[in-house]
Amino acid sequence: MSKVWFITGTSRGLGRAFAESALERGDKVAATARNVSSLDELVTKYGEGAVLPLPLDVTDKAAVAAAVSAAHEKFGRLDVVVNNAGYGLFGMVEEITEQQLRDQIETNLFGAFWVSQAVLPIMRAQGDGHIVQISSVGGIAAFPSLGAYHASKWALEGFSEALAQEVAGAGIKVTIVEPGGFATDWGGSSGAHTDPIPAYDQVREALAARFGEARYAESADAAAALLHIVDAANPPLRVFFGIEPAEVVQPLYAQRLQTWADWEHVSRIAQG
Repeated sequence: MSKVWFITGTSRGLGRAFAESALERGDKVAATARNVSSLDELVTKYGEGAVLPLPLDVTDKAAVAAAVSAAHEKFGRLDVVVNNAGYGLFGMVEEITEQQLRDQIETNLFGAFWVSQAVLPIMRAQGDGHIVQISSVGGIAAFPSLGAYHASKWALEGFSEALAQEVAGAGIKVTIVEPGGFATDWGGSSGAHTDPIPAYDQVREALAARFGEARYAESADAAAALLHIVDAANPPLRVFFGIEPAEVVQPLYAQRLQTWADWEHVSRIAQG
């Protein structure tokens, strides 16, 4: 049976690929973007019966509620909700202004939070539904120059894991997708940047050397992978997209476990 999707951030990148992949197989999509004209091509290609273009800034709670309501009114149900809207803020922690941090959290965290809250009553009434949170390998690992971004994604993962436990009895599933690097403009025009402090020039140089030849997967492949997730009878709470995340996370978790074990004697002191 075809599914009805609600996807945020579909103007380009992964969000656009997700929408096109769903539409190509005959599903219906409520596609949101801050600039709704960027969705004209989708409507032209797949038709008004399949695509509902919605202007949306996910930091506007009232606008989120209105968009979700419009999607539900048009299609009658919401099967898959993908919280994809977001961006990266590049800069060392000392360089980040308060407003830059607030803006990052407003979009990457509160945007997904508002959408999740808005769709839950609909899914609960249906007795099913699937919320997909687009996180990142940066939701479980951290790298220099992305402190604000990590703060937003780690928080997203925390509330989503709690949410999954809260709604399991209502037939609602939650999946946290943790992609590695993809060939989008996340690190280009979509990103925001702090004003650099010279004291961190060497850190930036080391980062450039480390990631200068990084491998980037194609957005269409991520979209194909997402179809497998939303079609699964028992989808995972967490899933990597790409091979890079496992290469990063496996030694990282081993290191964390070893550190906790090495300092267990201090942990026991704290117990009293």
